[in-house]
Amino acid sequence: MSAETPSWGIEPVPERLRVLETLDSFLLWTNLSISLLVLVAAAYFGLSLRDALLATLVGGLIGSAMLGVAAYIGADARVPTMVLQRAPLGQRGSYIATTLNVLQCLGWSVFEITVIAVAASALSQRIFHVHLLWMWKLVFGAVGLTLALLGPIGFVRRFVRKFAVWAVGASVVYLAVWILQHGHVGRLWHAGGHGGSFWLGVDLVIALTVSWIPLVADYTRFARTPGSAFVGAGVGYLLPTFFQFGFGAILVLSHPSIGGPTDVLTTVAAGGVGSLLALLALTVDETDEAFANIYSTAVSIQNLLPRASQRALIVCVAVSATAISLGVDLTQYQQFLLLLGAFFVPLFGVLLADWLVAGRHYEPDDIFRGPAWRPGMIAAWLVGFCLYEWISQTSGLGFWTRFLAHLHPPHGGIGASLPSFAVAFALSLAVTLPGRAAARRDRTSLA
Repeated sequence: MSAETPSWGIEPVPERLRVLETLDSFLLWTNLSISLLVLVAAAYFGLSLRDALLATLVGGLIGSAMLGVAAYIGADARVPTMVLQRAPLGQRGSYIATTLNVLQCLGWSVFEITVIAVAASALSQRIFHVHLLWMWKLVFGAVGLTLALLGPIGFVRRFVRKFAVWAVGASVVYLAVWILQHGHVGRLWHAGGHGGSFWLGVDLVIALTVSWIPLVADYTRFARTPGSAFVGAGVGYLLPTFFQFGFGAILVLSHPSIGGPTDVLTTVAAGGVGSLLALLALTVDETDEAFANIYSTAVSIQNLLPRASQRALIVCVAVSATAISLGVDLTQYQQFLLLLGAFFVPLFGVLLADWLVAGRHYEPDDIFRGPAWRPGMIAAWLVGFCLYEWISQTSGLGFWTRFLAHLHPPHGGIGASLPSFAVAFALSLAVTLPGRAAARRDRTSLA
């Protein structure tokens, strides 16, 4: 362990390790935001180009604002996100969110390793006529493990600053030019959509961004100031979101056969050596997401097992994710995102309400010495989750999907993110305000 690769647990990060400046946070979240997956997510919109771009703008601003505020709260408290949930949900209540986050981070780790391997395999088959998918899963699982062991500070200083930002930046510029040259922007601008819902598109953009909220404090706890974390995470994630959903919409609408990351590769790689190099850089950049999900799975587990070695947990998570990826194919991406949004959009509403009532600052006692359970706050979270699911009607979940369908869901394609957030936020305020007011009266009477 060194100053650049600290293995810090769940206690508040000391001042000597709060070293990530605004630029560091910006570069970190810019790299985490860029993904081949997002380029094809626009395929799920079913909207015209104009509506898809507007949905990207609205969803990007809302989602990145939420991410930025969550980053601010995490930097202020200086603890991982799942430890932070002890304040609104209770010491043991946070275990519910932690278990969900471990499952979703491990799932994302498997998903990312699989996507990177599929992409690399497609490229190697095109260049060298060699198709070894299993080998690439092992390679990128090992790369994700290596990066996760660096920790956030080492990852930014040794990987992002020195390599990733330059390679990925050049590839993004090249792909933007290629997509505009091979797209049909003028024709698409005046064309109609295919029956898609504008607010479903907004929800998809928000869900992709909000899926990082359960992880964000794992990294922003090392930020020098809460303000630098807010700007770095919010703006750093927002700008690539505009590029990927915006240019992804042009790419998908210009090439209707594209339906997944491999289709992006085979379509763009046909553009020549430059396109191939750009896609190779983006494929390598996908390891950022694998790093983040492996690292955050381990850190989240530490909320359950504080004395466990973080490095040992990282190794176990990386090995498990790689092993699972060897037998798993890609699944329904849109439904996965919407399900994550159903859990974590209202959870952020609960956290934000409690943090505001606490005076926009958590003391260590709020996090480490609070009650075991806060059932009212947990109930507010679950109500928000159920509202989200009722509105969005997430499909492919068996009994749950059939049950929701019998509850007369709203029609017209309204969005689920804002209503579920607002309800969870309002209910949490109603639950926590009286308790805080009573505590203030007690302190005043004692004084």
